[in-house]
Amino acid sequence: MSLDTKKLPADSFEQVHIDSTHAERITKPSMSFWQDAWLRIRKNKAAIVSMFLLAFIIIMSFVGPMISPHDAQTQTLTHANLPPKVPGLEKLGIFDGEGKMAGKKVDMYELKKVDTYYWFGTDGLGRDMFSRVWKGTQISLFIAFVAAIIDMVIGVAYGGISGYYGGRVDDVMQRIVEILYGIPTLVIVILMILFMDPGLTAIIIAITITGWIGMSRVVRGQVLKFKNQEFVLASRTLGAGNGRIISKHILPNILGIIIINTMFTIPGAIFFEAFLSFIGIGLQPPTASLGTLINDGYKLVQFQPHILVFPAIIISVLMIAFNLLGDGLRDAFDPKMKD
Repeated sequence: MSLDTKKLPADSFEQVHIDSTHAERITKPSMSFWQDAWLRIRKNKAAIVSMFLLAFIIIMSFVGPMISPHDAQTQTLTHANLPPKVPGLEKLGIFDGEGKMAGKKVDMYELKKVDTYYWFGTDGLGRDMFSRVWKGTQISLFIAFVAAIIDMVIGVAYGGISGYYGGRVDDVMQRIVEILYGIPTLVIVILMILFMDPGLTAIIIAITITGWIGMSRVVRGQVLKFKNQEFVLASRTLGAGNGRIISKHILPNILGIIIINTMFTIPGAIFFEAFLSFIGIGLQPPTASLGTLINDGYKLVQFQPHILVFPAIIISVLMIAFNLLGDGLRDAFDPKMKD
């Protein structure tokens, strides 16, 4: 049985001529690892907002004490316990300098005959809270960044050596880590305070004594993962030394993980410093930090809430912003970790 077939006319087909040079051309621009990571993090709105918030707080921690008309350490007892008062906002009924006295709202500035403004109010000794809050933020950030950098340097070096050389070297180094990890951090801090005067140096050393352990474990695991990869074995076969393999092949591949863990270390150091200062074994008055300011504020929260509110808001924003930015960097450097 035959089937009737319809033939299409010859003019229905058109021969397409493709230039081989255009066919193999890559139209999308090539991007480096960092450019690709930046494109990913730009899509994360929470990370971008956190980045701007952190930039604002860091800038204000240096600029804030300079733009304030009052010094952070100057005591004016006649100006003690004044509520916040900001020019312009006072007409809106907020930050107007009014406080409660005998159950009634009164203008504390008129009552004490104060003719200047305190944007965040004053504490019990008449010190300007605006300058003290930003100065305390500066000190807390300084402690956190220095501790994080020291943790990163020690942790990367220790974990990298342990993972790369392996064998007996790895066994000995990991036993040392396990001994240090078993000692409570608070015990180490108390011992440091007993041998050293409470201050910036004592807190930074106390935080870094065991703070690098987490970084070293992460780096060790990544080095163990990459040191037996084909590109490392090929480089070793071609005669590359240990230094070149570590600096040119292994370190660039684990740099993203190092940055991510450092970003998570910073808020931990900020909170730990605030905790030490809050319980009284950290920085001592009159030095201001977020922890000491919160310690001063919680005692007067019913009567002078502004002393507690402003440092509490800043430390909360710092903790949330650093963690959100760390999450964004994690997803940008390694998209597989997002799931």
